[in-house]
Amino acid sequence: MKTIFEKIIDREIPAQIVYEDDEMCAFRDINPQAPTHILAIPKKPIATLAEVSAEDAPMIGRLIHRAARIAEQEGLENYRLVVNNGSGAGQTVFHLHVHIMGGRSFGWPPG
Repeated sequence: MKTIFEKIIDREIPAQIVYEDDEMCAFRDINPQAPTHILAIPKKPIATLAEVSAEDAPMIGRLIHRAARIAEQEGLENYRLVVNNGSGAGQTVFHLHVHIMGGRSFGWPPG
């Protein structure tokens, strides 16, 4: 069964896409936790960060690089990138994704 993110990639569900190329897609979160909250996802379905293979590493590097460029494009000087791994860490969609959040102050430790 497809995840909601796979349905967004396949244009079966609408999304406010801010970036897309052959490997990845980025779109605004429908339940934002910050004034700017964008999800960057690989098009390859990888359920969790723990499942990233050595062969996936270059693509994941490009995903993180693109997340930083998207933050710049959004005018964010200070931002947070978050990857949750597993339901106990808050992952609700089991398709690897990077949260790009900014536009407000964040506390530490998170959670």
